[in-house]
Amino acid sequence: MLWQRSATELLGLIREKEIKPSEVVESFLRRFEETEEKVKAFITPLYEKALKEAKELDRREASGRLFGLPIAIKDNIVIKGERTTCGSKILENFVSPYDATVIERLRREGALFVGKTNLDEFAMGSSTEHSAFFPTRNPWDRERVPGGSSGGSAATVALLSSPLSLGSDTGGSIRQPASFCGVIGIKPTYGRVSRYGLVAFASSLDQIGAFGRRTEDIALLLEIISGHDPRDSTSAKVPVPSFTEEMKRDIKGLRVGLPKEFFEFEVQKEVKEVFEKFVKELGGLGCDVVEVSLPHVKYAIPAYYIVAPSEASSNLARYDGVRYGYRTKDYNNLLEMYSKTRDEGFGPEVKRRIMLGTFALSAGYYDAYYLKAQKVRRLIYEDFMNAFKEVDLIASPTTPTLPFKLGERLDDPIKMYLSDVLTVPVNLAGLPGISVPIGWVNDLPVGGQLIGKPWDEATLLRVSYAWEQVFRHYEKIPMV
Repeated sequence: MLWQRSATELLGLIREKEIKPSEVVESFLRRFEETEEKVKAFITPLYEKALKEAKELDRREASGRLFGLPIAIKDNIVIKGERTTCGSKILENFVSPYDATVIERLRREGALFVGKTNLDEFAMGSSTEHSAFFPTRNPWDRERVPGGSSGGSAATVALLSSPLSLGSDTGGSIRQPASFCGVIGIKPTYGRVSRYGLVAFASSLDQIGAFGRRTEDIALLLEIISGHDPRDSTSAKVPVPSFTEEMKRDIKGLRVGLPKEFFEFEVQKEVKEVFEKFVKELGGLGCDVVEVSLPHVKYAIPAYYIVAPSEASSNLARYDGVRYGYRTKDYNNLLEMYSKTRDEGFGPEVKRRIMLGTFALSAGYYDAYYLKAQKVRRLIYEDFMNAFKEVDLIASPTTPTLPFKLGERLDDPIKMYLSDVLTVPVNLAGLPGISVPIGWVNDLPVGGQLIGKPWDEATLLRVSYAWEQVFRHYEKIPMV
């Protein structure tokens, strides 16, 4: 069955004219039809449209590195002429008039878009239960969450209703769902991939990244979406290496750091055991494993929950019912229209973060909160830079627990926020991070996080590729 093949294999078969793009899309469409009602990964499926485009490609010579390949897109990345809801009632009927830069780059290479995936509203959450439409379920156990906020993008790749997908990561929103769904998820260095057309949550933290089941597929996708974009002032003029070539280099002699402070957090016993086995295996593959110290990471969650909500408060001020999006039907004056629109249009988690951020930025509190959090952020970055003088990359579990049950943390925001305790420091420091599947506990996946030096995604992909040859996680498919 074509839906079981890797993206790289499918592209090879299309190039050799052994299969047609329409056959590929049809295969994934059938898989989508079998699984979607049980898991609910998509807000807006676009398979029929993709199939129509694929039939046009059937008549053409293969051109472009993703020619005829289906890709799912997180519903906070805009596609021209399609709905972009951000999982929110306030944007329920918003249709984008333009393409995000990453979408332009994928189109140029011949990719086909099979749908917009579910997410926590405005990417604020760790479980995809905060979507205004419905929760997404974990493909390995439908009573559990797929992680968040990119839960739909992770679930569709785990299910193989799409071979690849794009997500966004502000504090762990690619790596945490990748861990919970048993797939690979990479968050590039801040500035590596253009944010033009990504609906902003926290502008100094957000980064677009990729999900896949095979390292080679992820490397190709990352290569295509990376690179400078003059339309994004935070996009860096840094050369993009050939990740597909770099990943094949030997990992013998690489020094891997284990931050002792990460193990001072509460990490579930089973997760710790799987991670320890993974570290031992890395040693067997020729890596040198050493302890490092990141003394300020214990302040990462408090700092993050000042910086991110502050930026969210500013970014979400534009949703006021005036120019686009939802507008309340019943109001007497402009101020009432603003307040009722926002009250009816935003969900409880988004409101909570707007209030936190507005308070942190208010007169008399800015220095005490936002400015202090930014200083802590700098210290966390310096900790990482000091550690990287000793090691080539840093490893940790991706999340402190196995996937938790639906509803289990909805009434306890602090517990929910602590799901990202191991991923948030990476965003604060602007570093690249990847989550790779490293084991199973009672058929639930466990992910390991690899953190790289700035602009060094290549080393993370090298380790992921070498590990994949041993572990072959992609051979296991959820029985939905």
